[in-house]
Amino acid sequence: MTAGAATTPFKLLALKRGISNSTHTVPIRTVIIDDEVVFRQMLASALSRVRGLVVSGAFKDGKSGLDFCLKDPPGLLVVDLYLPGMHGLEVVREVRAKLPNTRILVLTGHPDGDLPARLISQGVHGFVDKSAPINYVLQAIESVIAGGMFFAAHVPPKQTVGISQQPKVEPSIKAGPATTSVNAVQTLSARELEVARLVAEGYSSKEIADRLDLSVRTVEKHRANIMDKINVKEVASLVRWCVQSGIVKS
Repeated sequence: MTAGAATTPFKLLALKRGISNSTHTVPIRTVIIDDEVVFRQMLASALSRVRGLVVSGAFKDGKSGLDFCLKDPPGLLVVDLYLPGMHGLEVVREVRAKLPNTRILVLTGHPDGDLPARLISQGVHGFVDKSAPINYVLQAIESVIAGGMFFAAHVPPKQTVGISQQPKVEPSIKAGPATTSVNAVQTLSARELEVARLVAEGYSSKEIADRLDLSVRTVEKHRANIMDKINVKEVASLVRWCVQSGIVKS
């Protein structure tokens, strides 16, 4: 390693394809999906100066970012939860299902005590509060790329009773029906997640139908299916579940 190498906040491991010679090191391709322009540009700029890593794409919405990932799989995906059009959890679900080798770090400006456990159950490798200093975010990226897991120290995963090593966390809703679980989000289709989000944001069935180019009857059917899957009987409980599942901001 020469003294003339570029200055970086830290040294990232680079992916190698069975070649030990550093001149043949393959940079880790990274995709950023975040709807906040300033943060997205700041993170992309910081990562562009990191040796062994290259930012191959930066997107403001989930669908564009996901489409890019599926066409040209990255080694690392850094994704916000609250995105226009497609929720970050939908992006995570698709990437985990179709790109098992991609490491995933989730960002959010609205952390809560249950979030890390929910993300672990989704197969995410790390989570960090985007309001933290940029060096802290870079530290999380370094840890995730190195094969570890990183969860913001001030928002720890919840402990469960009688867990064994490498537990599979299955947290439950704090309030509402006892059988309702935040993991039920995995049973909803992309369309159902979108309808659930709009219902929770206060849109009427007609407004949702207009926004999604659906009939009111179809929207009502989606809402009924959603409530059946998450085991709630009224809209208020649906809204609470959406907030606790990270589908909408509280």
